[in-house]
Amino acid sequence: MTDPSVADTRRLNSKPQDLTDAYGPPSNYLEIDVSDPQTVGVGRNRYTNYEVRMRTNLPIFKLKESCVRRRYSDFEWLKIELERDSKIVVPSLPGKALKRQLPFRGDGGLFDESFVEERRSGLEQFINRIAGHPLAQNERCLHMFLQDESIDRHYIPGKLYYRHG
Repeated sequence: MTDPSVADTRRLNSKPQDLTDAYGPPSNYLEIDVSDPQTVGVGRNRYTNYEVRMRTNLPIFKLKESCVRRRYSDFEWLKIELERDSKIVVPSLPGKALKRQLPFRGDGGLFDESFVEERRSGLEQFINRIAGHPLAQNERCLHMFLQDESIDRHYIPGKLYYRHG
């Protein structure tokens, strides 16, 4: 007779994994890479933008693959929009690096290679944490950020809903 106060530790019977399961496409995926930083402009109009490439099979996204260029201020815009319109806790962005904007620095300041790489990595973590959140995936601003060539800052905020069928 078994004692009901003792947990049953027998293994669940699971079906063995075959090659199709192991190497087939994942059931749902969302991959976002931030890469290829490019510095453009001259003097005070100089900035770095990044390639934001997305691949997904989630039905909520109209495009299954997209590639856009975004600068730091675009990421700031997305953060502000999500904080205003959504119920999610929005992660922080990598810092503004105000000290790097001071003149007469011995390095490249905002355009120093190590700083650009550190910022790229932080932006990639930021966008993946947001885009991976199921509530954020319904936000129009996220879709615009990831999939539209340019951001319409006068858009009407709202939610997108996946329609079956």
